[in-house]
Amino acid sequence: MENSAEVSAGYLEGERLAGISVWTLVGLGVVEVLAGQFTGSIGLTADGVDSMSDGLVSFLVWLGLRMSRKAPDEKFHFGYHKVESLIAFVTSIGLMGLGGVVLYRSYLAFVEPKPLTLPVLALAVLLMAGTVSLYRAFQMRRIAKRYNLSSLRLDANNAIKDGSASFLVFFTVLASSLGFHQMDGVGGMAVGVFILVVSYVVLRETTLVLLDAYHNPQLVEEIRKIVESNEGVNVKDVLLRASGPYVQSEIHIEADSDMTVGTLDKVKSSIENTVKERLSGIQRVVVSARARQRQVS
Repeated sequence: MENSAEVSAGYLEGERLAGISVWTLVGLGVVEVLAGQFTGSIGLTADGVDSMSDGLVSFLVWLGLRMSRKAPDEKFHFGYHKVESLIAFVTSIGLMGLGGVVLYRSYLAFVEPKPLTLPVLALAVLLMAGTVSLYRAFQMRRIAKRYNLSSLRLDANNAIKDGSASFLVFFTVLASSLGFHQMDGVGGMAVGVFILVVSYVVLRETTLVLLDAYHNPQLVEEIRKIVESNEGVNVKDVLLRASGPYVQSEIHIEADSDMTVGTLDKVKSSIENTVKERLSGIQRVVVSARARQRQVS
């Protein structure tokens, strides 16, 4: 995990990449839609619509990352880190609707196929779009993984989906140009399915984050070892929740009944400081204690 300065730098880098993605994707989408209309390829048009919708995703990601850097205030006591998760959640719902529209339009093209005009132009545009999308995806995925930015991970997954879809449509357009005209509609339907699958995965992940679900047994065990390295105490419970790239923690401990208040305060401070030092991604540590009940023989 990274310290606060590095995480802040990660937000800035993610924000920069998302801003570049907005213009890149909108530009690619416009080119693809125009080329799709000119060549009559529903697959290319669907890929262009997908690219422009991903441009909207990148804009929302950029907005979310920018807001997430705002300091805590009187209303949002824990900061704005969950804004990016909310942005990803809302965007994924919109993308599911768009995926359904693309799937339906492509099905109509599959039922009533038409030959393409200038398929070479369509193939060149798809090859360019796929290459740019995958290059962009690798950049964003590296930053998202390093700093645990769920909205940027959404953008990276979209870029991978976008690049994969472009190359898939490239082959379906190629097949259509060779006389298998229904394959163009197949490419468009594949793009629609890609959109729906990625949107579902993101919707599920961000829902869990917004509901404070957090599953990391390894981190819980590390905290348990830190607590129990102090003599006279043991762990009752460890509660964790994600907040942007950070983790908020509550640690409930039991102490020997004969431990003095002063000693207990020192133990609690030691636990808080050690957890923050060793596990720097944990932003907030709250330790509560109660006396261990003596067993009566």
